[in-house]
Amino acid sequence: MSLFIASLNSGSNGNCYYIGNDTEAVLVDAGISCRETEKRMKRLGLEMDRVKAVFISHEHGDHICGAEALTRKYQLPLYITPLTFQHSRLNVGVHLVKQFTAYKPVIIGSLSVLAFPKLHDAIDPHSFVISYNGLNVGVFTDIGSPCEHVVQNFKQCHAIFLEANYDDDMLESGRYPLHLKRRISGNNGHLSNKQALDLFIQHRSPFVSMIWLSHLSKDNNSPHLALELFAEHAEDTDVVVASRYKETPVYELTDLDCVEPVSAFQVTKPVQMSLF
Repeated sequence: MSLFIASLNSGSNGNCYYIGNDTEAVLVDAGISCRETEKRMKRLGLEMDRVKAVFISHEHGDHICGAEALTRKYQLPLYITPLTFQHSRLNVGVHLVKQFTAYKPVIIGSLSVLAFPKLHDAIDPHSFVISYNGLNVGVFTDIGSPCEHVVQNFKQCHAIFLEANYDDDMLESGRYPLHLKRRISGNNGHLSNKQALDLFIQHRSPFVSMIWLSHLSKDNNSPHLALELFAEHAEDTDVVVASRYKETPVYELTDLDCVEPVSAFQVTKPVQMSLF
């Protein structure tokens, strides 16, 4: 009675997250190519025929660029809001386009996918909590600031992809023009390391066992900085970085509140991997 979880890629160059059980799975966002999605899943021992649907959080290219090819090739339903679909300009067959509504769960086999609104500079942005057998996995990325929707759903999760996009000092002193710095750090931009840590400290559930620090900026953050900041406060929660260059291992979330790395659905000893 487990959930198997992996980041296939996380960053401004593409975002795609896999959450599933033994028989069915969903992808949250499809921001890498169909071919790259297939390659990374194969390396992890994940089978495409387990994927039953793709959920799109918003219309930015790093979340949708692989959606057309992936849904067409595998005839996967694409769950997306009407406004996001309109602004995405995706060329997806009408028979594959499905609508989701905030706080109305979508049932995919034995998985339940709950969408909720968030603050981001997109037309109709949402995040998701995927549930199975009492276990909740949240995807909390591309968030300008933690609104009440984010906070309340964050509290319910056993495992979380949590955006830690930028370090305040690196962004301030970096090469980006002022208008872009303001956009990133604004209420409709992205979460900083500090904002992510504050959300974690103030609102984590007593049963959260895993955090993937996600959507790290290539120019305005460092995996080491983000991990170092969280290390002091992690306590019993495992914290890893979701890479912008390669897939993470598959992690198994069980109803015993524990998360372990697995390979091709076989439990193994933790393996030290170079993510960056």
